[in-house]
Amino acid sequence: MQIGLYGLFGAATSAFFAENLGVDLPWWVFVLVALALIGVCGYRQVDLSVKVLAMLVTLEFLIVLVLDIAILIQGGGGGGGPITLTPFTWSSFISGSVAIALLFNFASFIGFEATTIYSEEARDPKRTVPRATYLAVLTIGLFYTVTTWLMVEAQGAAGLQDFLAGLTPDPTAFLFVLGGTYLGPALTTVMALLFISSVFAALLAFHNAVARYCYALGREGLVPAHLGRTHVVHLSPHVGSVSQSVLALVVVLLFVVTGQDPVLALFTWLTQLGTLAIIVLMALASFAVLAFFAANRHLDPNVLRTMVAPLVGGVAMAAVAVYAASQFGLLIGNPESALRWALPALIVVAAVVGIIAAMVLRGRSPQLYAQMGRHREVSLLHDDT
Repeated sequence: MQIGLYGLFGAATSAFFAENLGVDLPWWVFVLVALALIGVCGYRQVDLSVKVLAMLVTLEFLIVLVLDIAILIQGGGGGGGPITLTPFTWSSFISGSVAIALLFNFASFIGFEATTIYSEEARDPKRTVPRATYLAVLTIGLFYTVTTWLMVEAQGAAGLQDFLAGLTPDPTAFLFVLGGTYLGPALTTVMALLFISSVFAALLAFHNAVARYCYALGREGLVPAHLGRTHVVHLSPHVGSVSQSVLALVVVLLFVVTGQDPVLALFTWLTQLGTLAIIVLMALASFAVLAFFAANRHLDPNVLRTMVAPLVGGVAMAAVAVYAASQFGLLIGNPESALRWALPALIVVAAVVGIIAAMVLRGRSPQLYAQMGRHREVSLLHDDT
């Protein structure tokens, strides 16, 4: 997903420079610049501070909220038209590709589970973490639902799909088209800048997350041990960071050489594949919760929380994953392409590799296998940690 976001960043930045500064450069030039900056930041463990991220997120939230209010005040259809509930009808729901819509919806929520990462730093994690998680889901869900509804009304439900198809190769321009209609050029320019900054922030955050996953896997013995080392000076998971930078560069260059579209191919294929993989993981996690509490009923007597919710969630996630995988050909624009099954098959390959790695680790080091995935103190002071 991190690599796929480079396609969206490149397309959006290239369009912004061409339209506002008269600088017409290929999308991959901006991607290479961003890749270099993110690679250096990841190596030196430089992250956007919480204050900077909070400011960017707040401004992004506010500018979209301003657009929502403008549409409500000025009316639909470009202004002057009624605001209807047509997007909530069943016929609207089943129009187009439901599988693609479901994947994009799930992708929009990715990250809500990050509240659990900070449980050890919370004063009362059993109370505050669930509340924060529910609040995040409700806030994201309500904001995206209202915004999407108003965007549809602003253009008009009739002929919307044809209109979006006409924005190819950059359907993300839809938001800025509406901004130009309802907010004017100045605020639309600000919106475009905030969009680019938000994608860059996501790229850096995902890069750092991948580097730390590599570090954790190296520490667990599931990948080469040198990935589980930190830099002597920067205390960063530098090997994992460099590995991700190299992988991203190779994949981006592959898409450039083959002449693939940055949004419709690089961004859509990889982020949708990543989303599908995360849905599979969430389904497995739900069933794991069910199995754990079935064997340890004494830990929590709440049946709704330990049995019903994970069962419903697991079945729902699994159903969406199977349906989305079966419709993957629609996503890549060619239902007959071999990629319709080759891309989802990568998830199965990853699962098989993971199982084999776990079996090898259990045979080689039963003690390390038993500790795998458990929280434990790890010193980050030396390169040979």
